[in-house]
Amino acid sequence: MSKFKIFPALWALPLALLALPSHAALRVFACEPEWAALAQELGGNLVETSSATTALQDPHQIQAKPSLIARVRNADLVVCTGAELEIGWLPPLLQQSGNARVQAGQPGNLAAADLVGKLEVPTQLDRSQGDVHAAGNPHIQTDPRNIATVAPALGARLQQLDPANATQYAKRQADFSLRWQQAMVRWAARAAPLKGTTVASQHKGFAYLYDWLGLKEIAVLEPKPGIEPTVSHLQGVLATLKTQPARMVIYAAYQDPRSSEWLSKNAGIPVVKLPFTVGGSDGAKDLFGLFDDTLARLTAAAAAAK
Repeated sequence: MSKFKIFPALWALPLALLALPSHAALRVFACEPEWAALAQELGGNLVETSSATTALQDPHQIQAKPSLIARVRNADLVVCTGAELEIGWLPPLLQQSGNARVQAGQPGNLAAADLVGKLEVPTQLDRSQGDVHAAGNPHIQTDPRNIATVAPALGARLQQLDPANATQYAKRQADFSLRWQQAMVRWAARAAPLKGTTVASQHKGFAYLYDWLGLKEIAVLEPKPGIEPTVSHLQGVLATLKTQPARMVIYAAYQDPRSSEWLSKNAGIPVVKLPFTVGGSDGAKDLFGLFDDTLARLTAAAAAAK
């Protein structure tokens, strides 16, 4: 290469370096898609987010793979649900990562469920009852009011870890909270006709959604949390619905739908597949879409059941 070609390249190098962002993105490792989505909303291009799970995976049943350990090792912040949802795989990830910044109790570790009031807290612990969580039902993301509670805490944690950009995080958090409150007003109006609707659930994963919408859970297809129903148990649920009718049967995107479809066919009620978290359907591409799509599916099923 001639010197005439080299010199322009050398001149261009400092300009290219100036064009690069001066701030390295804060690396956020989320256990579930909803927290990755919330961190992205609050951090924008200041954060680099990833989720350990997808909407098509059971968040209880994840393997502590080396690839996840490596991501935790490099993380500045680990955001998970907590309430024992990840008890089978998160502790090994944290331990084997060797990352002191993100251990429990450190600023780089945030458990969202610690910030909200839990439902279905057991009065006594008995593991023979299935996948029972001592701290209560961990699936807090199905109620937008819980997202509204977690957002300021996550925003404050981002500011704490990256004080140089605290002003930007604060602005993004205020903007998100305003848009979220407006969306919740819209969702409440749309969901009003659902209040009092009776439902059957494949898994006890929607307690917070039902509490928000005023839905009444008549039956659960799983005999115990996390235990697949037998034919005899499903027949028992069907018998229950003859005296206490449900207007729909609900399951999450990550679940095998066969038991819900069986009940739908035999009870003559609509079956509703809910996204459960971000990415669980084509419409649930972000947190706003998650609840837009959830309500669209529920109201459509309620209308079909009339």
